Amino acid sequence: MAARELKVGRREPTSGVVKQVVIFLHGYGADGNDLLGLADPLSAHMPDALFLAPDAPEPCPNNPMGHQWFSIPRMDGSSEAESAAGFLRAQEDLNAFLDAALEDEGVSAEQVMLIGFSQGTMMSLQVAPRRAEPFAGVIGFSGRMLEPERLEAEKKAVFPVLLLHGDADPMVPYESMGMAADALTQAGYPVYTYTMEGTGHGISPEGLNTAFGFISEFLLKS
Repeated sequence: MAARELKVGRREPTSGVVKQVVIFLHGYGADGNDLLGLADPLSAHMPDALFLAPDAPEPCPNNPMGHQWFSIPRMDGSSEAESAAGFLRAQEDLNAFLDAALEDEGVSAEQVMLIGFSQGTMMSLQVAPRRAEPFAGVIGFSGRMLEPERLEAEKKAVFPVLLLHGDADPMVPYESMGMAADALTQAGYPVYTYTMEGTGHGISPEGLNTAFGFISEFLLKS
């Protein structure tokens, strides 16, 4: 089955020259524009960065204006089999999108960083380790790792990871951050974590500042 082409939002580098690419992967029921606004505070410090924010491939039944990477049975009444099949197909779609982005923008994987939120974090932590070339890093807000028991055996690329989670998150348990961090650490990944105190299912200003520090160290270092 051919990969589905993803609609993508773009913010061009203010310098006019692409030296880094930041790819935002949104959460369940949202779309690329939900995270593309983060380019505004980041671009002031990253003049050579191109920001991309694809829409997930499937319409979300719980939000007709939004999208999903795969269905979530407890939220939309889908079956576990449908969710698993959607998760597999979304990985193919995302890999095809990433391959095309690298080629189209003329950059290497080490010039690219993924920033996921919620379901977008799940996709980032699933896809990036299984690609041949390591990205500069992955930042995951308010998500979790699916199939952590398979990571060590299936990993191909190793890169630094920053996980951030609100300790008042009612959607994805705060404990998910520690579980993902443990699996990544055991598989040999440099892992950093940050608790967004008093934050629900969202991104706090302190969390965004922490993310920029990570970007500065691992994407802008060159």
